[in-house]
Amino acid sequence: MTAHTAALAARTRRLVGTGGPKDSAWLEHVLGWTLVVVVAMFVTQLGWL
Repeated sequence: MTAHTAALAARTRRLVGTGGPKDSAWLEHVLGWTLVVVVAMFVTQLGWL
């Protein structure tokens, strides 16, 4: 990996973030999976699948 690609990768990581606090990545994961479970529950209750 060259210095140019390393700088590009670092810039991409900064741009892709959610803009939230940097020390709560685990919170984003937990909330994301909670959303997935809630949507799955709604879909199951509605009988779409």
